[in-house]
Amino acid sequence: MSAGRFLLLALAFAVAACGERAKLDRLPSEAVVLAFGDSLTFGTGATEAESYPAQLEQLIGRRVVRAGVPGEVTAQALERLPGALDEHAPRLLLLCIGGNDFLRRTGNAQAERNVRAMVKLAKSRGVNVLLIGTPEPALLPSPPAFYAAVAKEFGVPYEDAVITEVLKDASLKSDPIHPNARGYRVIAERLAALLKKTGAI
Repeated sequence: MSAGRFLLLALAFAVAACGERAKLDRLPSEAVVLAFGDSLTFGTGATEAESYPAQLEQLIGRRVVRAGVPGEVTAQALERLPGALDEHAPRLLLLCIGGNDFLRRTGNAQAERNVRAMVKLAKSRGVNVLLIGTPEPALLPSPPAFYAAVAKEFGVPYEDAVITEVLKDASLKSDPIHPNARGYRVIAERLAALLKKTGAI
């Protein structure tokens, strides 16, 4: 094979590899998953057993800790995360935070800095991360672009659509900004599918 042809094949392989979804380490059966965030993680609008962490636990057969605090902004979550990581020693962090920053219009730059710091902290402790985007309130709501940028920067899987899809469907909501039990089930199922696709389960 000529050097030029080899370089072309190597380049094609590199481009294909860049397009692959980020992978996660396989979760042992005894592994702890930390679901961390605000009211969407707490399960506001449904019972604790109907929250997405509780439903996800049933789907993946791993312990999923529900560590959501209603009303919390990213700055508060960043302060709380080290203690939660110490307490639960998770193998995987499911990070779903930012909605209250958007509702309070505190500025996306601040939310981006805090989300990046949380991902960096978890990764520095050897904890895998799955990032979940939260939409901004708008006529056509969607997560800000910084979520995808942070996921790409740290090479972590990113679920960009499920929260937006659920909150667009009145039959899946308990109020304008929270899912109901069926909505949380959709979130849990989507995350379980992504964990399978990325090799975690």
